[in-house]
Amino acid sequence: MKDFLDDIIEEGQIDGKISFITSIDNSMKSQLTEEVSTEDFIPVLPLRGMMVFPDTFIPISVGRKSSLRLLKDAQKNDKPIAVFSQINDSIDEPEYDQLYHTGVLSKVTKVLKLPDGSYTALLQGFNRVRLIELDSNGSYSIGRVENYPEEVPDTNNREFTAIADACRETAIKLMRANEQTIGSAFALNNMTEKTLVINFICSNLNISNRERIILLEDSNFIDRGYHLLSILQREYQYVTLKMNIQMKTREELDKQQREYFLRQEIENIQEELGEKGTSDLDKLKEAGAKKNWGENAENAFNDSMEKLSRLSPHSPDYQVEYTYAKTLLDLPWNEYTKDNLNLTNAEKVLNKDHYGMEKVKERIIEHLAVLKMRGDFKSPIICLYGPPGVGKTSLGKSIAKSMKRKYVRMSLGGLHDEAEIRGHRKTYVGAMPGQIIKSIMKAGSSNPVFILDEIDKVTQNTNHGDPASALLEVLDPEQNSAFHDNYLDTEYDLSKVMFIATANNISTIPGPLLDRMELIEVSGYLTEEKIEIAKRHLVPQELDNLGMKDSCVKISKAGIEKIIEDYTRESGVRDLDKKINKVLRKVTLNYAKDGVLPSGELKPADVKEYLGTEPYSRDKYQGNDFYGVVTGLAWTSVGGEILFIETSIDNGKGGKLGLTGNLGNVMKESATIALQYLKEHCELLGIDAEWFENHNIHIHVPEGATPKDGPSAGITIATSLASAITKKKVRKNIAMTGEITLRGKVLPVGGIKEKILAAKRAGITDILICYENRKNIEEIPEKYVKGVTFHYVDTVKDVLDFALIG
Repeated sequence: MKDFLDDIIEEGQIDGKISFITSIDNSMKSQLTEEVSTEDFIPVLPLRGMMVFPDTFIPISVGRKSSLRLLKDAQKNDKPIAVFSQINDSIDEPEYDQLYHTGVLSKVTKVLKLPDGSYTALLQGFNRVRLIELDSNGSYSIGRVENYPEEVPDTNNREFTAIADACRETAIKLMRANEQTIGSAFALNNMTEKTLVINFICSNLNISNRERIILLEDSNFIDRGYHLLSILQREYQYVTLKMNIQMKTREELDKQQREYFLRQEIENIQEELGEKGTSDLDKLKEAGAKKNWGENAENAFNDSMEKLSRLSPHSPDYQVEYTYAKTLLDLPWNEYTKDNLNLTNAEKVLNKDHYGMEKVKERIIEHLAVLKMRGDFKSPIICLYGPPGVGKTSLGKSIAKSMKRKYVRMSLGGLHDEAEIRGHRKTYVGAMPGQIIKSIMKAGSSNPVFILDEIDKVTQNTNHGDPASALLEVLDPEQNSAFHDNYLDTEYDLSKVMFIATANNISTIPGPLLDRMELIEVSGYLTEEKIEIAKRHLVPQELDNLGMKDSCVKISKAGIEKIIEDYTRESGVRDLDKKINKVLRKVTLNYAKDGVLPSGELKPADVKEYLGTEPYSRDKYQGNDFYGVVTGLAWTSVGGEILFIETSIDNGKGGKLGLTGNLGNVMKESATIALQYLKEHCELLGIDAEWFENHNIHIHVPEGATPKDGPSAGITIATSLASAITKKKVRKNIAMTGEITLRGKVLPVGGIKEKILAAKRAGITDILICYENRKNIEEIPEKYVKGVTFHYVDTVKDVLDFALIG
């Protein structure tokens, strides 16, 4: 046997996995036992992942420096050592409680240095010992041990002989099935000592230390043999089952199936060894048990988990079902953030972040007050409408901040697919939830402030459904408590979400959708308000963005006003922000280049130097020196503007009406209606009906490159026609807006605040407007209407009586 070992060592076949049998030398065992006293400390060698059995010869790989010192000292002094296995292999310096207390008294036969610089030692095991105490001598572990004898059956014991032979046969079959080395099976087959057979198999069987220690602690060899035989039969049955599976499926296996079976084998082995970790499905189940969801959602999740348990991880359906289950888990079912109901704090936050917007702030404070009193209140659906750049979207962030809620935003501009709202059914390839559910997942709570941006730009009745109609369920407080997403295929409660929609023009929003929202107008800003917004928010924000926060650069009030009046044309402050950024960029460039900052506040002259020639000039009233020229008020997407209606008369048969100035259909109809009304009421103008047959009329609206439409210019066109026909001038500093009918009735129009701001910019002091618009005027704060006198009219006759003079 010694020669056999030497041959293997020389061939470099020692790998720390195969032990060999030594001839039993009972005299040496007795001598070692006598040498070791329970009072003496001997070297203790801890082993990782392996275990020495009596009468075996085993190679071990040496990794720890303390172990190498111990082995070299023991070999040099020819002294025995006690070998014990670690309970946890990850510990470098195990203590007494971290070792199995049953081990083997051994001798170090050789310590070899391999070509790669590592060391391997050959240990010869003798008899069992128990660990009494563990200590250290500063270099390695030492301990006190006591002899732990084994009960060896009589050589004529037929039961033990049968058990040993059965173990030998099963082990040889297992080695051949696992294609182990022929040498191990040959050595086992030619072994005569039954105790050696048992110990040899125990040492070489590929099982965990938890099972090996049970075998080693069996003091009676018959009990050890029975226990060993049961383990061998279990392993052999598993190997046989594996071979049968491989034989049956050999012709059908492709790459994915092969990987699946390999993973299954690994899981089975880990389960047998007690090392199986938590699978992905187990983790999902654990997470699902902690969710506070309703019965429907829980049933959907359990159904999904049941399907997953029956599917192969490499099946396409598995990934679909797994993603669905993960989506259900990621949703914040019945998880809500606690609202901050401090009304004073909310008012302070809103005032700090936004200047003006009194109606909106008042509505939010009212909502908080109701929440505070009731404790539970369905969130309102608010629609903020007004021109671009007035702060509708950013207001949502301030509301979320004041209420201590999460904030999410969804852009609806150009949305043309209903599935973007409701999601796709999970049976489709690439299916996913709709943007509503995705945003709720992103927020991580079921009561965020949810901004639906640009709701007026949602496409209707496309080939992919009707997204606008899909929003009806979302924005109906009576329905959204049971919102149905096609992907989830179960109900989700949106009633606690505070939806805030934004729009530029509510006329394009479908009626049923508009009916579900509370409309709050966010109108344009006065020049004075824009100046305050720039000073409080825009300038500090841009300085921070440009890295100039500490530079103390300021723009004077006059400088900001120049930017507003001569470099922007808007109701909001978005373009103003861009122009301020451009000015401050120039300042930053000079500072980065030369280290020079402006000596004081930036004046209008500095603004012009940085921004160049003014692209706009302030709308100015052009006077009443000409017949047929009347000032009208119009609403555009960027706010209010003044426009001029010009009418000229020439002699000619036929009474033709010419219209120029890029007018829309509605505005052309207003001109036709105004002319027809004047034809039927010639007495108002003091002319005969035949006059129209002998004159041609031409109406023009300047700035022909700009499209113009809408009914608001009805009374303006009628006044311009009457002025040109009667040769009467129009009162000074007057402007007007209103729609007319064929009966001469003046109808109300919209955009009142923006139109008033445009009139004030142009220096208008008197405005003619419909009686029914009086309620709109009364809702506007005094500062907006200061300096303007309103004249309410009911008919075209009222307009002409007031507007035309001498």
